Amino acid sequence: MSDRRIVALHAGVILLLFLLQFVLPDYHHGVLARVMVLAVFAMGYNLLFGYAGLLSLGHAMFFSAGLYGAGLPLYHLGWGTATAFASGVAAGAALALLIGLLALRTTGVAFMIVTMMFAQVLYLTTFYFGSWTRGDEGLVLPQQQRVFSLGATHFDLTDPTVRYFTALLLFSVVLVALLAVVRAPVGRVLVAIRENEERTRMLGYDTFANKLIAVVLSGTVCAAAGAIYALLFGYVGATFASVQYSILPLLWVLLGGAATTLGPLVGTLFMYYVVDITSGFTTAWLLVVGVALILLVLFFPKGLLGTMREKWLPWLP
Repeated sequence: MSDRRIVALHAGVILLLFLLQFVLPDYHHGVLARVMVLAVFAMGYNLLFGYAGLLSLGHAMFFSAGLYGAGLPLYHLGWGTATAFASGVAAGAALALLIGLLALRTTGVAFMIVTMMFAQVLYLTTFYFGSWTRGDEGLVLPQQQRVFSLGATHFDLTDPTVRYFTALLLFSVVLVALLAVVRAPVGRVLVAIRENEERTRMLGYDTFANKLIAVVLSGTVCAAAGAIYALLFGYVGATFASVQYSILPLLWVLLGGAATTLGPLVGTLFMYYVVDITSGFTTAWLLVVGVALILLVLFFPKGLLGTMREKWLPWLP
């Protein structure tokens, strides 16, 4: 019965997002497209933090690896959008494998610091190669290059409707894939590692290999979000490689509920609109946002969906 509920819930969320395309005003239409892409970033982070229990402060490097891996070939080499997207995802996956092999030799606070240091290296690298990346100024991708061709059919990624459905497609694919992963044996092993790694190792599981799988999958998903962000919104800049963009997915996951498949979407949506609405009414919007976050932590200590699962809906994945 719970399996049917889970499938119905996730299918319902995807259907709702599909239908919203036809009723949202132009402004919120664009905002939701951006939120879905950033939610994919948060979903990738949630796999590592929420399910495997590994706190990383360097996930901006995977997002920016996808961002630059797609944006630079498109801008400088004239690659097509499909090839550029694949390049961004591959760059993120390769970087995640390398970082995983090195950073997983540490644990706890050391892992957190090591990932942050690696991210800072990548951030500074974007300035070192400023002639290609233009640092903080960034690159604006030409509109005529952001066209996806499928046979004789061409999709302009700058068109609001195409952009929305592309973001929804990526979000839906990643949501279904991660739902399958966390409910598969590897997902159960990751949860066991989070709860008690030593006991999991004693039961015969290779905890290093499973954590490495989590890092690679997490980095690949985040890179996919970065690559599609570059293609849909046409901007590649060093800001996305900064520490701030490593903190944001952690905040979104905590708000929505760590180790819940839909928590990253809820947290991203909530945070984005709280900032957007309050900044439109007052210059002291950070104060309002801070109060809202304090109240949320007090009444929903495990995030919105995490607390709902604990109190009322134990079947939530």
